Amino acid sequence: MKKRDFFKAYTTTSFVRGHKIVWAPKLKKWLYVDTKETYENDRKCIKCGKMPTPEGHDACLGELPGIEFACCGHGITKGYRRER
Repeated sequence: MKKRDFFKAYTTTSFVRGHKIVWAPKLKKWLYVDTKETYENDRKCIKCGKMPTPEGHDACLGELPGIEFACCGHGITKGYRRER
């Protein structure tokens, strides 16, 4: 089956650290588009090439004082943050 045909039925997409993922309803799991592996383990950010911190923060940002959550954008979107 061609890659395009495989993902044609999946319309819900998202990104994890810059990697595109799709929802597979029959499997009830997210799949990485490039390898069709299930999204169970984190991958390195495609922008900085680093794994998230043990706390789950973007490694290039680390823990930011006074910030509830933040994202570097991973080379896909503009980064953002939310103050406490």
